[in-house]
Amino acid sequence: MRTAAPFGLAVLALLSSAAAHAAITVQDDLGQSVTLAQPAQRIVSLAPHVTELLYAAGAGARLVGVSNHSDYPPPATSLPTLGGYNALDMERILSLKPDLIVAWHSGNKPLQIARLRSFGIPVYESQPADFGMVASSLEKLGHLAGSDTTAQAAGSAFRIRWQQLATHYQGRAPVSVFYQIWSQPLMTLNGQHMASAVLRLCGGRNLFADLPQLAPTISVEAVLATDPQVILTPGDARDQPLERWKQFPRLRAVRDGQLYTINADWMNRAGPRVLEAAEEVCGKLEQARRMTPAP
Repeated sequence: MRTAAPFGLAVLALLSSAAAHAAITVQDDLGQSVTLAQPAQRIVSLAPHVTELLYAAGAGARLVGVSNHSDYPPPATSLPTLGGYNALDMERILSLKPDLIVAWHSGNKPLQIARLRSFGIPVYESQPADFGMVASSLEKLGHLAGSDTTAQAAGSAFRIRWQQLATHYQGRAPVSVFYQIWSQPLMTLNGQHMASAVLRLCGGRNLFADLPQLAPTISVEAVLATDPQVILTPGDARDQPLERWKQFPRLRAVRDGQLYTINADWMNRAGPRVLEAAEEVCGKLEQARRMTPAP
């Protein structure tokens, strides 16, 4: 009996040690398995929305480099910047010795992502397309970074607020929307983008949701033909003027004064602040419901 307790303790110690060093595996947004031998200690973010997700998931202290335009939260601005869609600074990325890279599937070039993988670095591809994916991204990224407690709390809080908004705006009369992300050439986002999930939550109907491209180029004539009730555009971009639409006074959105700018970072980044975008957009569509005559 005197030897049973030490033996039992030894077994428990071995089991605890094995659990502590067990591999961590999650599925990224493309369904690809990402496996780490232990929680990531040196993480590189290749998109602004990814940077926001990592900080919210409690992994900010593990970040060693970020993409261009990763300006939120404020501590991210002190980290080395590593390029963006047009070009990533591969040499600098490798010099940071990351043990996890979180890339943006539609915002980083496939060849560059493949090259990073060729160096044996685990790559998680992020592409949240709805609110549920944002919540699960918080939890999965936190799991990879070993910050599960913070990440699970963040995911839970996100889901609660999302459901509150969904409940509040469910059953509202649909509002047809053209979401203009660029004017020359004229561009929008299709139904697979997170921006469309925001519109759906608020009772908005993306008039170009069915186009196959994520960010299609369209014609002015196509917008005029759909006659949207509301036109939305990001408010901080230099190439997004709404004034051009005023030359078409018969366009319903122009006739009823339903031309709105919204916060681009909230709306276009599929991170935790997308709920701020939802509140803003839902408010604009409520104004349209009050002011736009029924068709």
